Amino acid sequence: MRDRLVRIIGIDPGLRRTGWGVIETDGVRLTYVSSGLITSTADEALAYRLRELFEALSSVIAGSGASEAAVEETFVNENARATLKLGQARGMALLAPALRGLRIAEYSPNLVKKAVVGAGHAEKRQIQAMIGFLLPKARCESADEADALAIAICHANHRGAAALARRVLKEGV
Repeated sequence: MRDRLVRIIGIDPGLRRTGWGVIETDGVRLTYVSSGLITSTADEALAYRLRELFEALSSVIAGSGASEAAVEETFVNENARATLKLGQARGMALLAPALRGLRIAEYSPNLVKKAVVGAGHAEKRQIQAMIGFLLPKARCESADEADALAIAICHANHRGAAALARRVLKEGV
């Protein structure tokens, strides 16, 4: 059964580079809409870099026509300082669509890779190749853009199950 046409923005958060990608789905087909990369000024103070990210994401979301957003969850690496900064950038990636009233879903990096490539430990080049296959009109200039489109595709594949779970919780079935 087909759902109504839904526009989804996928966001791959990062302080230096945040990828974004917009797709449409009717529950069966995926269509590429747009994608891009947001960068922050490296020599600015953290607060101003976060503001740059938030303002740019807010602008992209406002122009995207998206009704749902998908954001990649933070992975914890060995560098606690880098992980904390990534978490703060991710906060901006969650806040921007929340303020526009979009429904937001979060996905682990392994689930995103599995949804697009079929393996949870796929490499960046494999993700980019599958994005080219699944969304032939997409011309990603960076791995961050491809990752953002992969996040949107993951959400397109999982949104039905998430909606059912919300309905079950709400109705107590």
